[in-house]
Amino acid sequence: MAVLLLLFLMVSGVLAETGAAVTFSSRLIHRFSEEVKSLGVSRSGGANSTGFWPDKRSLEYYQLLVSSDFQRQHMKLGTLNELLFPSEGSRTMLLGNDFAWLHYTWIDVGTPNVAFLVALDVGSDLLWLPCECVQCAPLSASYYSSLDRDMNEYSPSASSTSKHLTCSHQLCELGPNCKSTKESCPYNVNYVSENTSTSGLLVQDVLHLALRNNNGWNNSVKAPVVLGCGMNQTGHYLDGAAPDGLMGLGTGEISVPSLLARAGLVKNSFSLCFEEDGSGRILFGDVGPVAQKYTPFLPLNGKYSTYIVGVEASCVGNSCLKQSGFTAMVDSGTSFTFLPNDVYKRITDEFDKRVNATRVSKKDYPWEYCYKSSTKVKPKVPTLTLMFSLNNSFVVHDPVFLIYGMEGVDTFCLAIQITKEDIGTIGHNFMTGYQMVFDRESLNLGWSHSNCQDLKDDESMPLSPNGRPSNPLPTNQQQSSAQGHAVAPAVAGRAPTASSASALKVTTPHFSVLRLLLLIMLLHLLAHTPLVDSPGPP
Repeated sequence: MAVLLLLFLMVSGVLAETGAAVTFSSRLIHRFSEEVKSLGVSRSGGANSTGFWPDKRSLEYYQLLVSSDFQRQHMKLGTLNELLFPSEGSRTMLLGNDFAWLHYTWIDVGTPNVAFLVALDVGSDLLWLPCECVQCAPLSASYYSSLDRDMNEYSPSASSTSKHLTCSHQLCELGPNCKSTKESCPYNVNYVSENTSTSGLLVQDVLHLALRNNNGWNNSVKAPVVLGCGMNQTGHYLDGAAPDGLMGLGTGEISVPSLLARAGLVKNSFSLCFEEDGSGRILFGDVGPVAQKYTPFLPLNGKYSTYIVGVEASCVGNSCLKQSGFTAMVDSGTSFTFLPNDVYKRITDEFDKRVNATRVSKKDYPWEYCYKSSTKVKPKVPTLTLMFSLNNSFVVHDPVFLIYGMEGVDTFCLAIQITKEDIGTIGHNFMTGYQMVFDRESLNLGWSHSNCQDLKDDESMPLSPNGRPSNPLPTNQQQSSAQGHAVAPAVAGRAPTASSASALKVTTPHFSVLRLLLLIMLLHLLAHTPLVDSPGPP
């Protein structure tokens, strides 16, 4: 027993000298396949030492930011390809009419952990949560048809790792409006949908994540993030869009991907995968497979303020249409897709000629081209393909929306609409069946066919949809606004101008191996040490 005590002291001494906190997450992805290990791809980049920072959101600013971020990541990560995802699991879920047809995931925030069901929006930047609510959406599960547990309200005072940002902080955009630099930083974000906004105070806290690298090590991470304590929500945020908060995945410095990359935790990239059944996954640090297709992001007015791509041509079936190119924002916060007027007319006219079904008029439907289904399953429709630079094609797997009757599919509609703007929006219905990679290091949008494998083995989300939503069709009010944008994107882009706490440090493979070896030695000695001091039975 003295030998065991000595060995225990040796282990304690080694860990004390290194300062390592050897911990494991209670939510691991050890069931993920070998495919996930190959998702990360190492990149190369150079440092920039110009000694100055250009104006925020300028082209030069983002180029310099990317170069600087990569240098930090390379120094901290070395050759590791690491993937981070919410500690509740990488799984995402498309929820129905109650939740404005957006994709959601559970995240854990604060100390102790509190879970929130947040909408995923690549069209905006801020992570915000309902907090010290003056005007917020209902959070009770009984108010929604697809939840089996209540949602939560964030409380900064209840989290030991929370602190308010002051007006002097570099991420406080409204700092110049403060009376004192020591005041708590206010925020106010207006979204594309009419009269939809969130406002409150900015707070620093920790986002709980799980980590997987290419060596197979699973660890827990507490990532410092800036989030909005959302005291007041308006518009569609009171009608079911993101009632428990929203995670902005945009290009801004305050977004979660930006903060994770600048902290050197992962590469400056992330991926979203959307399956046809509404399931999906999110992975931070994912740069996608080597063989994926890609197209460059385009600056808007000289700034990379959102994810913009250029479509060179649109094809219906085997016919590529003339003058059918357009510029579009790629936005997971938009349920469906919006095209500029001329392109919309060319695509819909050609689609209508090729579809083998009777067109029907549905005044209450937000789409113009709807058809009576001759079968009770998903009908065959003409393919729709977007052509990008370098002849990279993007085949839309899910261009139609199915309306179900008592016996199966009753009607289907081409799920695109007109926008009055010059820039269209590629919504997440067009992304179905793909792993979409937002590579911010190389400023590329990547895509590859994917069935979001292994979600069947992932921990299921605490949602229990009882059959189909009672109202499976989005209303006109939900899908259109005065600006011609979708309302399901009540979160579609920022408008222009409860588990135990996990460890603070990421466990490195070196100390994990050390702990494992010492544990084996302890068990071996225990198994071969006679218990001479133990009294026998009476």
